[in-house]
Parts: sequence; C-alpha cells; structure tokens
Amino acid sequence: MTDKPLLRVRGLTKHFPVRQGLRATGLVRAVDGLDFDVRPGETLGLVGESGCGKTTTGRMLVRLLEPTSGSIEFDGRDITHAGRRELRPLRQELQIIFQDPYASLNPRHTVGRIVAMPLQVNGIKPPGGIKARVQELLELVGLNPEHYNRYPHEFSGGQRQRIGIARALALRPKLIVADEPVSALDVSIQAQVVNLLRDLQRELGLAFVFIAHDLAVVRHFCQRVAVMYLGRIVEIGDRADIYERPQHPYTRALLSAIPDVTQLGPAGRIRLTGDVPTPLDPPSGCRFRTRCWKAQDICATEEPALIPRDGGRQATACHFPEGEGAGTSPEGEAAGTSPEPVAAGSVAEATVSGVEPAGRGAEANVEEVSS
Repeated sequence: MTDKPLLRVRGLTKHFPVRQGLRATGLVRAVDGLDFDVRPGETLGLVGESGCGKTTTGRMLVRLLEPTSGSIEFDGRDITHAGRRELRPLRQELQIIFQDPYASLNPRHTVGRIVAMPLQVNGIKPPGGIKARVQELLELVGLNPEHYNRYPHEFSGGQRQRIGIARALALRPKLIVADEPVSALDVSIQAQVVNLLRDLQRELGLAFVFIAHDLAVVRHFCQRVAVMYLGRIVEIGDRADIYERPQHPYTRALLSAIPDVTQLGPAGRIRLTGDVPTPLDPPSGCRFRTRCWKAQDICATEEPALIPRDGGRQATACHFPEGEGAGTSPEGEAAGTSPEPVAAGSVAEATVSGVEPAGRGAEANVEEVSS
C-alpha cells in the first residue's frame, strides 16, 4: 500500500431537515464531521450501533447522497459536489455493494442483464463481448456461468449477494463501499462471502470501506477500524490496537458484547444504561457522556477532539481515555488500568448483539452483568 490515500474525507457532514408543513423545525445530524483516509488496497471497517450514520456515510462516499458540508477526495480529485457528468467516469472506479440482496436486484431483469448493466451504461465493450465478460464475473464470484439467463428469485440470499458483488466488480473499480454485505445472510454463508471478498481483494488490489455490525467479521476482514457513535468517529486505528487496546469507553463496551465461546455466561459484559440520544438534539460536549461511567464536568462543556495517541497509530475522541483518565471502570478497577484483550471468535462462530440500553433514563452509569 502507498502512503498517498485513495480516498480522503475531511469534515464530512450530512444533516436532514425535519419539516412541519413547509417550515423546517430542526435537523437530524446523521453524520456530523468525519475525518479519515483509505489507502489503495486497504480495508477500513466502519462499526457502531444502528443509527450512528454508517450507511449514510457510505452512500455519501459513492455520491448517492449529497453531503451538507465537508470534502470527499477520490484519487486526488474533489468529488464532493461533482455533477452527474463528472461522476460518470468515476463510477468505474468507485462502486457499492448494498446491504439487502433481495431489494438491490431488479426482479424483472435476468442475472446477465443486471451484471452487464454497468458495462452497457458506460459504453464498455470488453474483448469477447459483454456476455463472455459477465459469465467470467459470475464464475469469479463462485456462481455457474450458465446462470446467465436466470432471474434473482431463483437464487438464495448468499447467491444474490454474490450477484451484487459481480455487478460491483464489472467495471474493475479501485474502491468498493460494502454496506453490511453479510448482515442478511446465515452465519455459514457470511464466512463464504467474506472469504470471497478477501480473495478478490488480493487478486484485484481492491480497497474497501466495510460497514458492519458484526465485530467478529470486521476483525477477520479489515486492517483498520473506525468506531462511530451518533454521527461522529470516536476512535480509529489499526485492527490490533482497537481490539486489544481500546481507548474509548464506547469501543470497550462494544467489544465486551462479542460472545466468547471460551467462557460460560456473560462474564465481563459491559451493559450501558440510558437511552441513546437523538441526533435531532445531541448532547453538548461529548456525545457519549450520558452513557459513560467516566464522564465529568468537562465532558458536558467541551467536545473532545479526535487526537492521535499511542505513537499516532490510534486516534481517540475522549477526555479520559483508557490509560490516561481518572475514576472507576465498570469492573471497579482503576480507570487507568488497561482492559484485558477481548476474544472475537471466528466469523462462523460469533456475531455481535450490540450494546442494549437498559431504558432507565440517561444516567451516566454502567452495570456489569455477572456470570
């Protein structure tokens, strides 16, 4: 991988107006200032609770949504507000795999037509013809080339997702945004699809922005991980640093929710209490403070910046990160004590249930679930 980023995002924001009749009454701050880079051949994982802005971010990266502010640079070109004519040649290098393999394929079109559509729209005539290229793509993703004339309803969920992957690969892109590509699939099929993506990345040199809930899948597939909470990135760094030395309390709570097949019962699980704040009116200062056991007065008045730590490999937006803060951790240990590494399990063994709010108001406290 080169040092020059393929994708460079700075201050990316998306606000949706809330209207009552013709009058705007507020803004949903779905994404509120993201900064990150993706280098050629790299995989960046975006993780976080439902509603934190992951999918909105992915759709802005491929310009299916218009950003409210900020900038998106792809391969050295600013595409933040590029028009349709400017985006057409870029579509060959920037593609997306959608989350739902049932809704993302047109049921009236054959598989051959679905995969061939990007080639036809861009006027590309591959050697040997479009049909030969489509059959080659189907074989590349593990499908029978003879399925060319079949319709989507004749395939299983895993096979449909492979069709979506073949469509994304048709133009030989440099970057693919994968929006929870395995969340609708059975666990055994998830492993097959993730391993397929890894093989394709090695063969074709692809870069990925991989959006997922399943932290075990992210650990298996991604080199770097960005943790989102309520529209902002609270921690970003290399996979080993995020999983073995989490510095943000929210990251630590997420990782504690990963099932560990070597232990019986939910020992070590951090259960956050209080409701998730609304993006219509996010908390002042640190957005996680209403659910954080380390929150102090400064957290309510000053928003923490995403500051590089641990020699610059890991950046955390927290006034009291692990190893530096004061107070007590949920296990009753000194907050400066680094937590034990959390086992993630294999892709076929573990999925994340997410951090469940206890629904008892917005008190900043945490209870550990005893085994």
